[in-house]
Amino acid sequence: MKENLREIYKNMNLTELIIKCQQDDKLALEELIKRHEKIIYNTLYHLDPNRVDIADIAQEALFRMTRAIKTLKKPVTFKFWLNQIITNLFYDELRRKTRRLATISMDTPYMDGGEDEASPSRDIADTGKMPEERTLNKELDEVIRESINDLPEQFRTVIVLRELQGLSYEEIAELTKTNIGTVKSRLARARAKLQEQIKPYLEHEPNNRKD
Repeated sequence: MKENLREIYKNMNLTELIIKCQQDDKLALEELIKRHEKIIYNTLYHLDPNRVDIADIAQEALFRMTRAIKTLKKPVTFKFWLNQIITNLFYDELRRKTRRLATISMDTPYMDGGEDEASPSRDIADTGKMPEERTLNKELDEVIRESINDLPEQFRTVIVLRELQGLSYEEIAELTKTNIGTVKSRLARARAKLQEQIKPYLEHEPNNRKD
């Protein structure tokens, strides 16, 4: 019976789910957490991949989300509201703690199985791409992540909120306590920097490569 109810909540739209959560529906709250725990983690990761306590901060963000869900007056604003919780918590922690060098690789959050021989992904053949193309795509992916990480903090924040979270200029301006013009300027500079870093990879053509 409970499994059938979980399936109903799984197919429920976000607004309906939030209303159920505000009525102290535990299954609705469970589904809301499932839908957003990875989003919260990935947002924090992109804001600062070098933090070793991202999982702890993500758990705190989930706790604040569930504790404050009844205060959300308009369910349609949930995405912005949640990002406000995430960014406020992130910068609170940033002010309180010194950054530490991450002890995990940049690939870890993506759970790709790593490069060890025991990884099941190593036994699966990819017939869609040539080895050289797969290598190039992996290099490009790493360059993009490293380039985002290397951006100044204020640029990294706006690129994450805009490109990864899909927030509007107005929402980003409110979250970062700046004006829309500043947000657009920072985004333009961040994008220019990223394009500069990945341009060599985009121009690379495996078929024309000389040995």
